Amino acid sequence: MKKNNDVEIEVKFYVLSLKEIEQKILKLGGTLLQERCFESNLRFDTADGHLRNQRHVLRLRKDKENILTFKGAAEAGKPVSIRQEIEVLVDDFDTARTLLEGLGFEVVMAYEKYRTTYSLLDTLVVLDELPYGNFIEIEGPNGTSIQKVARNLNLNWKARVMTSYTYLYEALRKERPELQGKYLTFEELKGMRFMPDELGVSPADLP
Repeated sequence: MKKNNDVEIEVKFYVLSLKEIEQKILKLGGTLLQERCFESNLRFDTADGHLRNQRHVLRLRKDKENILTFKGAAEAGKPVSIRQEIEVLVDDFDTARTLLEGLGFEVVMAYEKYRTTYSLLDTLVVLDELPYGNFIEIEGPNGTSIQKVARNLNLNWKARVMTSYTYLYEALRKERPELQGKYLTFEELKGMRFMPDELGVSPADLP
């Protein structure tokens, strides 16, 4: 996503209707930047969970490109997520994975989603479809611009989600023991339904 000096400033919301949100984006003059696209993600860590313990993320993503991403820990006490983010395009997904594994990292989570990306005002708004539900992410130059767009989309600011998709899945696993050993993929979670309270979230698009 768009960078501001390698700093990611964003917030996400759990929503019930992506279609209605998309209609609002278009009505507000949003521009489609990327049509609905499938993403496959691998999250890496050391065997002793060093990155997780530091609240860091090392991720390899495959969509229309192959992107290696490092994220630092989010700043504490902020109304939006602010964290260092460094991204590098790589030519070959499998080679990049082999390199990371050769350096001692291992895959600790695989997750998939479909993502559609819009620009709206001075922000990026992405519509994410995951195996356990639908989300909106808004990324901008500062918290004020993000709040403005959220307000224009009639999203409940108090319902914003400050954690990652993988963290939400870990919380879901605690509620649903049958998910232990399963990755966050459409195939592994096929036919399963999940309630917002199992994820610890609330719909932000309720009246």
